[in-house]
Amino acid sequence: MNIAPPSYEALADLNLLQVFLFGIYPYIALVVAILGSWARFDLSQYSWKTSSSQMLQPKHMRIGSNLFHIGIITVLLGHLFGMLTPHFIYENFISAAHKQILAVVVGGIAGVVCWFGMVLLMIRRFTDPRISNTSTFSDKLVLILLFIQLNLGLLSIFTSMKHLDGATMMNLAGWAQDITILRPWQAAARIKQADLIYQIHMALGITLVMIFPFTRLIHIISAPIWYLGRRYQIVRQKTAQ
Repeated sequence: MNIAPPSYEALADLNLLQVFLFGIYPYIALVVAILGSWARFDLSQYSWKTSSSQMLQPKHMRIGSNLFHIGIITVLLGHLFGMLTPHFIYENFISAAHKQILAVVVGGIAGVVCWFGMVLLMIRRFTDPRISNTSTFSDKLVLILLFIQLNLGLLSIFTSMKHLDGATMMNLAGWAQDITILRPWQAAARIKQADLIYQIHMALGITLVMIFPFTRLIHIISAPIWYLGRRYQIVRQKTAQ
């Protein structure tokens, strides 16, 4: 099964909202994400952090954070390679239908793991007075949006299970690849053919990409590479007088 281009009828039936949300909005979000990240790094480097609250209250932090990160990293990598890898690269090894089943199983397990981690982190963030009072509005907002997005992704599994022929997977992958090669109208036409839950999931995902430079999610693109060129520091223990 190859990714077929949208029909002329699908392109003709597009409305302005669909073209904007799934054809133009992704580019706006990407530009805002790139410029916002550059501006934050240039103007406010000390805010480029996760602002860990473990010192305030370690309860549920370790297990919640580990479950969340294991789950979310697996889900993100699955989305990245699953949607952007051209079909001809893997078609000799796995069919589109089996790829969709694999995505449902692996994504479902990772999503559930992430869900339990997020519940623990949200309990800490919203019920512990010290953590809640030291949290910013964006800290709480992004956690809520991520939780909604995660639930939408888990609910979409039930929709995927109704048609495991691989067509849904190929359609969504076609959208991501059309966006990548600058074909916004064709991309919008693909999402028009998708179920509503996928459309909401995609729109919220694009929004998260746009706002992440202005939240603690900025640490996603961080790496301590500066330490590689940092001079050694000699630390001497203070002797007793």
